[in-house]
Amino acid sequence: MSEENLKAVCIYARNQKGVLKDISGTFADHNANIVMIHLESIQGRAEDVFDELYVEYEGDVDQNQLMSALHELSGVKEVIQHISFGDIYGKRVIIIGGGAQVAQVAMGAVNEADRHNIRGERISVDTIPLVGEKTLSQAIDAVTRLPRVEILVLAGSIMGGSVSDAVERVKVSGIPVIALNMAGSVVKHADLVVTDPIQAGVFAVMHVSTIAVFDVYRVRGRKF
Repeated sequence: MSEENLKAVCIYARNQKGVLKDISGTFADHNANIVMIHLESIQGRAEDVFDELYVEYEGDVDQNQLMSALHELSGVKEVIQHISFGDIYGKRVIIIGGGAQVAQVAMGAVNEADRHNIRGERISVDTIPLVGEKTLSQAIDAVTRLPRVEILVLAGSIMGGSVSDAVERVKVSGIPVIALNMAGSVVKHADLVVTDPIQAGVFAVMHVSTIAVFDVYRVRGRKF
């Protein structure tokens, strides 16, 4: 699936039974294959509750006919076409760990992403500073449920135990993991271990880029 072929739409519909079924059925009836969906309830005026439904889809679709059909559905208030998140925010680099180390990795990643984005690529950097084995392992597991994640960087002083187990689950899902050189067993489970946090961020973005020549998998198991 190419990001370039994705179309996106935001649908505001009344929060009631059957609305999601009707909407998804309308996409299918118009040869649109839904590839990503996000639903959130929002409180409107006069205590009305509406669902904000963001949908990305692909297929040989007559946009005008699809938009008209969605507008005609019972309970649908508004339909707005958008550019897909992939075209706006692009591929995602996720950085998780201790605040000081996360900040340094982010510095390298953002500086490198800037070089690529001004040349037409789209690479975004997401960070969250966390502490505690359980908290970290939960956050790492959740990475696989985030859309468009291409690589994970673990930045901290010590990580192991259930964090290492979570890293293995992330790798199984196809997301490579870079870890800073730190105490704990996580360095034995990461695809790549990097001592310099700024360089770790640069490596992460270079791996994600379509024009860079760096590939984490070609240096898997090594330490820099």
